[in-house]
Amino acid sequence: MIPVNEPLRVRVARLVGTTVFYSLLVLVALVAIPYGTAEPWWKALFQCAVFILAGICIIERLVSRAPTQLNLQLLLPILVLISLAFIQTLSWSNYSPAGVQNVSHTISADPFQTRLFISQLSALVLSGSLLVLYTTTRKRLRLLIELIIAIGVMSAVFGLLRRALQHEVGFGLPYLQPGYGYGQFINQNHFEFLMEMALGLALGIAVSRGLSKSRLVLYLLAAIPMLAALILVNSRGALLSILCQVLFLAFLASSKWSFRRRAPAQNSPTRFQTPKALAIRVLLIIALLAGAITTIILFGGEPLARKLDLTKVELNQKTADVYVLRLNIWQATLNMIKDRPISGVGFGAYWIAITRYHHASGDITPQDAHNDYLELLASGGLIGLAIGVWFIVAFFRAARRKIRRADPYGRAVSLGAVTGIITVAVHSLVESGLHITINALIFTTLVSFVVMNVREGLSEIDAQV
Repeated sequence: MIPVNEPLRVRVARLVGTTVFYSLLVLVALVAIPYGTAEPWWKALFQCAVFILAGICIIERLVSRAPTQLNLQLLLPILVLISLAFIQTLSWSNYSPAGVQNVSHTISADPFQTRLFISQLSALVLSGSLLVLYTTTRKRLRLLIELIIAIGVMSAVFGLLRRALQHEVGFGLPYLQPGYGYGQFINQNHFEFLMEMALGLALGIAVSRGLSKSRLVLYLLAAIPMLAALILVNSRGALLSILCQVLFLAFLASSKWSFRRRAPAQNSPTRFQTPKALAIRVLLIIALLAGAITTIILFGGEPLARKLDLTKVELNQKTADVYVLRLNIWQATLNMIKDRPISGVGFGAYWIAITRYHHASGDITPQDAHNDYLELLASGGLIGLAIGVWFIVAFFRAARRKIRRADPYGRAVSLGAVTGIITVAVHSLVESGLHITINALIFTTLVSFVVMNVREGLSEIDAQV
């Protein structure tokens, strides 16, 4: 309830804060629509919207005089990474090749793309920080979670409709071609990453007993089209990710984190899940694994079998040298890393730097390393890799702390976020799906879940009055 004699500045700040939060929800939904925001002008609109909301946030914080508490342990490695990318764009000397005057020599092979990388990463960091600041109540947290799941479901249904009905170019979006991509994405790998994060979040929360019975049924129903669409993509990386996700869910079902409940009252004894309830959830995971394997066999069929056979071809050095296959790309990337081991070739500059090492030209030149860890090492060198390891360690420390201290719902949300992140981390060994804006934004949101300080009743400003 809002106090009658509440100061005007607090009422204004609350209104502005509410506007910023719901604007973020709308922004996340819109980013998912146009091919996952892959085109440069859509990326620019996303970044401008985030920077405007960040400016409004600063004004709101000054008006409300509310403290701004962010997890610096997670922010610091990202800020250092942005600083490294900025250093890569600095001109250290000038030279004049083939009569061209005053060409700047930079660490980055493409300073312009590195600057775009800085802008995009800054927008993602700001969006995650804004979500942490304004997701302050249980209602807002649930809205954000269910928005991500809804995006996953709608993308999956759209993908299934495309698969069944599309026969010509254009299916709601003009660049969608039959037989290429999946859902609203031009590249099916981008679709797979979105499904894995949304599915992992939904099932992780369900398995961790963070839902009422009605919402548990709703989340499990939402998982069906996402799982079906993910399997029907017939991707080996998606298949590996699904199996890893189910194994992690099985671990959650049997771990102390998933069945330990904190009593609602301070003096109430801690309650544990009964063996019957634990057995039911273990059976649920077994059924999920059996269902996933059955669906893979029944619906993956011959196309998936052919792709699995293709693995032998891709891992054969002779055929990899002829075609643009992962083994060939990884070898070229390793050669590039050997030449620039410390500071890398520049973030966003992989596409141009790899042309010196990859024996291909024109359209078949790889645009990414098909391995996010290799690309991080190639783009930022050992310095970039060290920053990445720093961030991973900081994240899992924050997640462990949140899981131990949070209430049952907060614990379940954190475990669901970790499920989605781990699944994507496995898939990133063979693909680079986090380059697309919507996937990077959902990934940022999952990371934000483990540092959110959600209160059951009033928002941060309300609590001060």
